[in-house]
Amino acid sequence: MQRRHLLSALAAVSVAPGISFAQQGKPIRMIVPFPPGGATDITARVLSEPLAKILQQPVVIDNRAGAGGSIGMAEVARSAPDGLAFGVATLSTHGVNPAVYQKLPYDPLKGFVAVTELVKAPGVVVINPRVLPVQSFAELVKYLKANPGKVSYASPGNGTIGHMWGELFKSSTGTSMVHIPYRGAGPAINDVLAGEVPVYFDQVASSLPHVKAGKLKALAVSWSSRLDVLPEVPTYRELGYPANNDPSWFGLVAPAGTPADIALRMQQAVATALKDSTVRERLALQGLYASGTTPAEFAKQIDSEIEKMKKVAAFARIRLD
Repeated sequence: MQRRHLLSALAAVSVAPGISFAQQGKPIRMIVPFPPGGATDITARVLSEPLAKILQQPVVIDNRAGAGGSIGMAEVARSAPDGLAFGVATLSTHGVNPAVYQKLPYDPLKGFVAVTELVKAPGVVVINPRVLPVQSFAELVKYLKANPGKVSYASPGNGTIGHMWGELFKSSTGTSMVHIPYRGAGPAINDVLAGEVPVYFDQVASSLPHVKAGKLKALAVSWSSRLDVLPEVPTYRELGYPANNDPSWFGLVAPAGTPADIALRMQQAVATALKDSTVRERLALQGLYASGTTPAEFAKQIDSEIEKMKKVAAFARIRLD
């Protein structure tokens, strides 16, 4: 971040009326509910340095992985609401999990204060072209309707966002496929590449290298417009399936009871950091696109995502407890 921009950011955040952090100067813990190295973790680490400079407080990444993000989110929910603990929420933790689990160790609505959406992550449906004789989304739908229940699709596991995207595809297109859950994204995409399973619903970031290498073929993306990295691939909306066009996302939440001025100051700091071209470029390389919405906007988004995923879970009869 350039020095002039940083000084302006410090001034804008520090002089905002009525905004102050408790225990100023102490480390802020950003809890990531997934292991190091994934897109959620990368997002947090890309933002931690500029946030530390803007807020004039150290920002420490704390990975608390397990149970589909539930362990980390439970840690956030039980943390003190003093402005020193935030959590990286995702479509999985605050959309899918509440839809597929009757009991969670956290309340996705009452347990948190929504702060901001950090980034959006476009989704993509890919096929192995060596296995499936289709060249377009329309041809895939036609093939599936002609071969109901004879084609399978892979996901990183039951109740993952890939699973939900696959079931949303089936419900919106009126097709039938067999779900093959794996123990993680790595094994899933490896079997798709090997031709064991022909269809995969994924985030663009992890499938893009295989699409560029010609090993997988992308048929549709969930984004507002065609992506620069996949300009030949239409969006779901273009194809007539607007319900499938919503991307995945990562956001920031604080424990319930965190004062509104603290949440607002963090949101302003995030929005400032995301305006920096270097930060945006680093995120874009991972297939992640900067956001920075207000707390009210993000709270409304979480409500909407939970309701949408409940409908998908009901259609697919997904219940994991």
